[in-house]
Amino acid sequence: MMTFRRRLLLAVDAKGYGRADVVTQRQLQGAIQRILTDAAGASGLERERWETQVGGDSVLAVLPEGASEPHLVDTFMRHLDAGLREFNHGRLPGSRLRLRVAVHFGTASPAANGFEGRAPVEIGRMLDCAALRSALDAAPEAAMALAVSSTVFNDVVREAYTTVRAQEFREVRVAEKEFDGRVWIRVPGYDVRTLDLAPPMRPERRQEAPSEPERATPRGGEFSDARPPSASTAPGDTVVQVISGTVHAQGAVFGISK
Repeated sequence: MMTFRRRLLLAVDAKGYGRADVVTQRQLQGAIQRILTDAAGASGLERERWETQVGGDSVLAVLPEGASEPHLVDTFMRHLDAGLREFNHGRLPGSRLRLRVAVHFGTASPAANGFEGRAPVEIGRMLDCAALRSALDAAPEAAMALAVSSTVFNDVVREAYTTVRAQEFREVRVAEKEFDGRVWIRVPGYDVRTLDLAPPMRPERRQEAPSEPERATPRGGEFSDARPPSASTAPGDTVVQVISGTVHAQGAVFGISK
């Protein structure tokens, strides 16, 4: 009989890890584990109780029942950002640790090779979505870019259970493979609403001339301003839609540890 559990999930992935040399990769892997542990300890999130899948520069964690969503979205993220900045201080740009981070709440249970349920799949799509990648690319001095699901944003941030204001997030719609929903992006130290979240245009597309008049889209064409009329936003937020079939995210590969 399958076990039904709703849990709080955290996923992180390092930018540019694959281009680093072996020595730098070893340093980044150690830093990820150390900074996550320190941030969890400072936030009362008991990392020793997390169930995790790890994959070099990636970590997917399912937190224990009762883990505080406000502490993860607020206190933990502040300590995570501070830890990353401390590690990066004095390092060359190519050896810095910069993370994409995602937070979700949904169904997740241990399985033979990791976790089963919708939430692990959905948080993977959030973590790899083009808008979150572009947010980190567009903020060169940022140590991290965070995406939270609509469930977490509406229940925790919008309801003012954190010191982080709703206006610090930007709503984007992601339609990728089996995931179609809204996520909310924040980049500490930046006004995310001013960042260009469109991915760079591929060289072959730059050379193509449109066969018929089209509505103008931002650089790259992967985003449109289309949104349902009934969609709700926090004051000042912008909606960006990723059109399925144009943006192709790579799923993270995880091993498993406990």
